[in-house]
Amino acid sequence: MPIVYDEIMQLKSAGETFRYTDRDVMLYALGVGFGRDPLNLRELKFVYENDLQVVPTFASTIGFGQMMMARSGINYLMVVYGEQRLAVHKPLPSEGEVVAQTRVVGAIDKGEGKGALVLLEKTIHDKMSGEKLCTTGATIFARGDGGFGGPSEGAPVPHTIPEREPDHSIEFETRPDQGLLYALSGDRNPLHRDPMVARMAGYRRPILHGLCTYGIACRAVLVSVCDYDPKKIADFDARFSAPVTPGDTIVTQIWVDGPVVSFRCKMKDRGLLVLDNGKCTLRT
Repeated sequence: MPIVYDEIMQLKSAGETFRYTDRDVMLYALGVGFGRDPLNLRELKFVYENDLQVVPTFASTIGFGQMMMARSGINYLMVVYGEQRLAVHKPLPSEGEVVAQTRVVGAIDKGEGKGALVLLEKTIHDKMSGEKLCTTGATIFARGDGGFGGPSEGAPVPHTIPEREPDHSIEFETRPDQGLLYALSGDRNPLHRDPMVARMAGYRRPILHGLCTYGIACRAVLVSVCDYDPKKIADFDARFSAPVTPGDTIVTQIWVDGPVVSFRCKMKDRGLLVLDNGKCTLRT
Protein backbone atom coordinates (compact mmCIF):
# COMPACT_ATOMS: atom_id res chain seq x y z
CA MET A 1 0.00 0.00 0.00
CA PRO A 2 1.59 3.31 -1.05
CA ILE A 3 1.84 6.38 1.15
CA VAL A 4 -1.26 8.57 1.09
CA TYR A 5 -0.11 12.07 2.05
CA ASP A 6 -3.29 13.32 3.76
CA GLU A 7 -3.56 10.11 5.76
CA ILE A 8 0.06 9.86 6.89
CA MET A 9 0.01 13.48 8.08
CA GLN A 10 -2.86 12.61 10.43
CA LEU A 11 -1.00 9.78 12.13
CA LYS A 12 -0.28 10.15 15.82
CA SER A 13 -0.25 7.97 18.89
CA ALA A 14 -2.83 8.48 21.62
CA GLY A 15 -0.15 9.02 24.27
CA GLU A 16 1.26 5.87 25.82
CA THR A 17 2.62 5.42 29.33
CA PHE A 18 6.11 4.00 29.77
CA ARG A 19 7.97 3.22 32.95
CA TYR A 20 11.74 3.00 33.08
CA THR A 21 13.99 2.20 36.02
CA ASP A 22 17.59 2.87 36.98
CA ARG A 23 18.40 -0.51 35.42
CA ASP A 24 17.28 0.77 31.99
CA VAL A 25 19.34 3.94 32.42
CA MET A 26 22.49 2.00 33.37
CA LEU A 27 21.98 -0.59 30.62
CA TYR A 28 21.74 2.16 28.00
CA ALA A 29 24.93 3.80 29.27
CA LEU A 30 26.76 0.47 29.09
CA GLY A 31 25.38 0.00 25.57
CA VAL A 32 26.98 3.23 24.34
CA GLY A 33 30.31 2.50 26.01
CA PHE A 34 30.28 4.03 29.48
CA GLY A 35 31.95 2.07 32.26
CA ARG A 36 34.67 0.37 30.19
CA ASP A 37 37.13 1.47 32.88
CA PRO A 38 35.48 0.63 36.22
CA LEU A 39 38.02 2.84 38.00
CA ASN A 40 36.95 5.95 36.09
CA LEU A 41 34.81 7.55 38.78
CA ARG A 42 33.49 10.23 36.41
CA GLU A 43 31.98 7.60 34.10
CA LEU A 44 30.88 5.39 36.97
CA LYS A 45 28.04 7.80 37.80
CA PHE A 46 26.32 6.81 34.52
CA VAL A 47 26.42 3.06 35.25
CA TYR A 48 26.09 2.88 39.05
CA GLU A 49 22.95 3.63 41.03
CA ASN A 50 24.79 5.77 43.59
CA ASP A 51 24.01 9.34 42.37
CA LEU A 52 23.04 7.97 38.96
CA GLN A 53 23.16 10.41 36.01
CA VAL A 54 21.19 9.93 32.78
CA VAL A 55 22.87 10.16 29.37
CA PRO A 56 20.64 12.69 27.51
CA THR A 57 20.32 10.50 24.40
CA PHE A 58 18.67 7.81 26.56
CA ALA A 59 15.49 9.69 25.61
CA SER A 60 15.68 8.12 22.14
CA THR A 61 14.87 4.71 23.65
CA ILE A 62 11.64 5.77 25.41
CA GLY A 63 8.65 4.41 23.54
CA PHE A 64 10.90 3.07 20.79
CA GLY A 65 8.94 1.23 18.09
CA GLN A 66 5.46 2.64 18.79
CA MET A 67 3.22 0.85 16.30
CA MET A 68 1.59 4.00 14.94
CA MET A 69 3.81 3.87 11.83
CA ALA A 70 2.45 0.44 10.87
CA ARG A 71 -0.49 2.37 9.39
CA SER A 72 1.73 4.64 7.27
CA GLY A 73 1.88 2.60 4.06
CA ILE A 74 5.68 2.53 4.18
CA ASN A 75 7.61 -0.47 2.86
CA TYR A 76 9.65 -1.21 5.99
CA LEU A 77 12.05 -3.55 4.17
CA MET A 78 13.41 -0.43 2.47
CA VAL A 79 13.59 1.87 5.51
CA VAL A 80 16.77 3.36 7.01
CA TYR A 81 17.22 5.94 9.76
CA GLY A 82 18.22 9.34 8.37
CA GLU A 83 18.44 11.75 11.30
CA GLN A 84 17.86 11.97 15.03
CA ARG A 85 17.10 15.11 17.04
CA LEU A 86 16.72 15.83 20.75
CA ALA A 87 15.58 18.88 22.72
CA VAL A 88 15.97 18.56 26.50
CA HIS A 89 13.45 20.74 28.35
CA LYS A 90 14.30 19.24 31.73
CA PRO A 91 16.89 16.51 32.45
CA LEU A 92 15.34 13.06 32.71
CA PRO A 93 15.21 11.59 36.22
CA SER A 94 17.05 8.32 36.81
CA GLU A 95 13.71 6.49 36.92
CA GLY A 96 10.17 7.50 36.20
CA GLU A 97 6.81 7.04 34.57
CA VAL A 98 6.32 9.12 31.44
CA VAL A 99 3.76 9.67 28.71
CA ALA A 100 5.10 9.70 25.14
CA GLN A 101 3.12 10.88 22.14
CA THR A 102 4.44 10.52 18.59
CA ARG A 103 3.11 12.25 15.48
CA VAL A 104 4.08 12.68 11.85
CA VAL A 105 5.16 16.27 11.18
CA GLY A 106 6.26 15.92 7.57
CA ALA A 107 6.33 13.63 4.53
CA ILE A 108 8.70 14.68 1.75
CA ASP A 109 8.47 13.07 -1.70
CA LYS A 110 11.91 12.84 -3.31
CA GLY A 111 10.43 11.43 -6.51
CA GLU A 112 9.76 8.09 -8.20
CA GLY A 113 12.67 5.74 -7.49
CA LYS A 114 14.30 8.26 -5.12
CA GLY A 115 12.40 7.50 -1.93
CA ALA A 116 10.59 9.59 0.66
CA LEU A 117 11.39 11.25 3.98
CA VAL A 118 9.00 10.89 6.91
CA LEU A 119 9.53 13.27 9.82
CA LEU A 120 8.46 12.14 13.29
CA GLU A 121 8.20 14.08 16.53
CA LYS A 122 7.81 12.59 20.01
CA THR A 123 7.05 14.57 23.15
CA ILE A 124 7.77 13.02 26.53
CA HIS A 125 6.02 14.29 29.66
CA ASP A 126 6.30 13.30 33.29
CA LYS A 127 3.10 11.38 34.01
CA MET A 128 2.63 12.66 37.54
CA SER A 129 3.28 16.39 37.02
CA GLY A 130 2.51 16.69 33.30
CA GLU A 131 5.78 18.60 32.85
CA LYS A 132 7.42 18.29 29.43
CA LEU A 133 10.81 16.60 29.77
CA CYS A 134 12.05 16.37 26.21
CA THR A 135 11.14 16.27 22.54
CA THR A 136 12.78 13.87 20.14
CA GLY A 137 12.63 13.95 16.37
CA ALA A 138 13.56 11.47 13.67
CA THR A 139 13.79 11.48 9.90
CA ILE A 140 13.00 8.13 8.31
CA PHE A 141 14.29 7.53 4.77
CA ALA A 142 11.76 5.27 3.05
CA ARG A 143 13.81 4.24 0.03
CA GLY A 144 10.97 2.44 -1.71
CA ASP A 145 8.18 4.99 -1.32
CA GLY A 146 8.98 7.94 -3.58
CA GLY A 147 6.48 9.24 -6.11
CA PHE A 148 3.42 9.34 -3.86
CA GLY A 149 2.59 12.94 -4.78
CA GLY A 150 3.59 14.75 -1.59
CA PRO A 151 5.60 17.99 -1.29
CA SER A 152 9.21 17.87 -2.47
CA GLU A 153 10.48 20.48 0.00
CA GLY A 154 10.44 20.93 3.76
CA ALA A 155 13.18 18.56 4.89
CA PRO A 156 15.35 19.73 7.83
CA VAL A 157 18.37 21.79 6.78
CA PRO A 158 21.58 20.04 7.93
CA HIS A 159 23.91 21.84 10.30
CA THR A 160 27.17 22.99 8.67
CA ILE A 161 30.40 21.64 10.14
CA PRO A 162 33.23 24.21 10.48
CA GLU A 163 36.03 23.94 7.93
CA ARG A 164 38.85 24.41 10.44
CA GLU A 165 40.64 21.61 12.29
CA PRO A 166 38.54 20.15 15.15
CA ASP A 167 39.05 21.39 18.69
CA HIS A 168 38.76 17.84 20.06
CA SER A 169 39.11 14.38 18.57
CA ILE A 170 37.87 11.54 20.78
CA GLU A 171 38.35 7.84 19.99
CA PHE A 172 36.15 5.09 21.37
CA GLU A 173 36.46 1.43 20.46
CA THR A 174 33.23 -0.46 19.98
CA ARG A 175 32.87 -4.04 21.18
CA PRO A 176 32.22 -6.94 18.77
CA ASP A 177 29.10 -7.72 20.83
CA GLN A 178 27.96 -4.09 21.19
CA GLY A 179 24.91 -4.57 18.95
CA LEU A 180 23.71 -7.40 21.18
CA LEU A 181 24.12 -5.22 24.26
CA TYR A 182 22.51 -2.10 22.78
CA ALA A 183 19.52 -4.12 21.51
CA LEU A 184 18.48 -4.63 25.14
CA SER A 185 17.56 -0.92 25.25
CA GLY A 186 14.65 -1.53 22.88
CA ASP A 187 15.72 -1.85 19.24
CA ARG A 188 15.69 -5.59 18.60
CA ASN A 189 15.93 -5.38 14.82
CA PRO A 190 17.64 -8.67 13.80
CA LEU A 191 19.78 -6.73 11.30
CA HIS A 192 21.95 -5.77 14.27
CA ARG A 193 22.18 -9.27 15.78
CA ASP A 194 21.48 -12.05 13.30
CA PRO A 195 24.29 -12.81 10.78
CA MET A 196 21.88 -14.44 8.32
CA VAL A 197 19.57 -11.40 8.29
CA ALA A 198 22.56 -9.09 7.89
CA ARG A 199 23.81 -11.07 4.86
CA MET A 200 20.33 -10.96 3.31
CA ALA A 201 20.48 -7.16 3.65
CA GLY A 202 23.87 -7.05 1.93
CA TYR A 203 26.18 -6.82 4.94
CA ARG A 204 28.94 -9.28 5.78
CA ARG A 205 27.93 -9.26 9.45
CA PRO A 206 25.41 -7.47 11.72
CA ILE A 207 25.83 -3.69 11.77
CA LEU A 208 25.64 -1.41 14.79
CA HIS A 209 22.46 0.52 15.50
CA GLY A 210 22.62 4.08 14.23
CA LEU A 211 21.18 5.26 17.53
CA CYS A 212 24.05 3.52 19.32
CA THR A 213 26.53 5.56 17.27
CA TYR A 214 24.43 8.62 18.16
CA GLY A 215 24.80 7.77 21.85
CA ILE A 216 28.55 7.24 21.46
CA ALA A 217 28.81 10.73 19.94
CA CYS A 218 26.94 12.10 22.96
CA ARG A 219 29.40 10.33 25.24
CA ALA A 220 32.29 12.01 23.37
CA VAL A 221 30.72 15.46 23.80
CA LEU A 222 30.01 14.81 27.49
CA VAL A 223 33.62 13.76 28.08
CA SER A 224 35.37 16.49 26.08
CA VAL A 225 33.13 19.56 26.36
CA CYS A 226 30.62 19.08 29.19
CA ASP A 227 32.95 17.90 31.96
CA TYR A 228 30.72 14.82 32.32
CA ASP A 229 27.71 16.99 33.23
CA PRO A 230 24.61 15.86 31.25
CA LYS A 231 22.64 18.91 32.42
CA LYS A 232 24.74 21.07 30.09
CA ILE A 233 23.19 19.53 26.95
CA ALA A 234 20.07 21.32 25.70
CA ASP A 235 19.86 19.92 22.14
CA PHE A 236 21.60 17.07 20.34
CA ASP A 237 21.01 16.52 16.60
CA ALA A 238 22.82 14.43 13.99
CA ARG A 239 22.48 12.86 10.54
CA PHE A 240 23.38 9.23 9.84
CA SER A 241 25.79 8.65 6.96
CA ALA A 242 26.93 5.00 7.04
CA PRO A 243 26.73 1.99 9.35
CA VAL A 244 29.40 1.00 11.86
CA THR A 245 30.61 -2.57 12.19
CA PRO A 246 30.79 -3.65 15.85
CA GLY A 247 34.44 -3.83 16.83
CA ASP A 248 35.42 -0.73 14.82
CA THR A 249 36.88 2.37 16.46
CA ILE A 250 34.78 5.54 16.17
CA VAL A 251 36.56 8.89 16.08
CA THR A 252 34.34 11.84 17.06
CA GLN A 253 35.60 15.20 15.82
CA ILE A 254 34.29 18.18 17.81
CA TRP A 255 34.25 21.95 17.22
CA VAL A 256 33.26 24.40 19.96
CA ASP A 257 31.88 27.85 19.11
CA GLY A 258 30.41 29.29 22.29
CA PRO A 259 27.23 27.37 23.14
CA VAL A 260 27.21 25.59 19.75
CA VAL A 261 29.14 22.33 19.53
CA SER A 262 29.50 20.78 16.07
CA PHE A 263 30.51 17.14 15.68
CA ARG A 264 30.85 14.25 13.27
CA CYS A 265 32.00 10.63 13.58
CA LYS A 266 34.35 8.64 11.38
CA MET A 267 35.60 5.07 11.35
CA LYS A 268 39.26 5.21 12.38
CA ASP A 269 40.65 2.56 10.03
CA ARG A 270 38.76 3.47 6.86
CA GLY A 271 38.02 7.15 7.39
CA LEU A 272 34.38 6.48 6.49
CA LEU A 273 31.98 9.16 7.72
CA VAL A 274 29.26 7.46 9.79
CA LEU A 275 27.59 10.44 11.53
CA ASP A 276 27.55 13.96 10.12
CA ASN A 277 26.14 17.47 10.56
CA GLY A 278 26.06 17.03 14.34
CA LYS A 279 24.96 19.97 16.45
CA CYS A 280 24.81 20.14 20.24
CA THR A 281 23.56 23.27 21.97
CA LEU A 282 24.88 23.86 25.48
CA ARG A 283 23.03 25.50 28.34
CA THR A 284 24.88 28.62 29.40
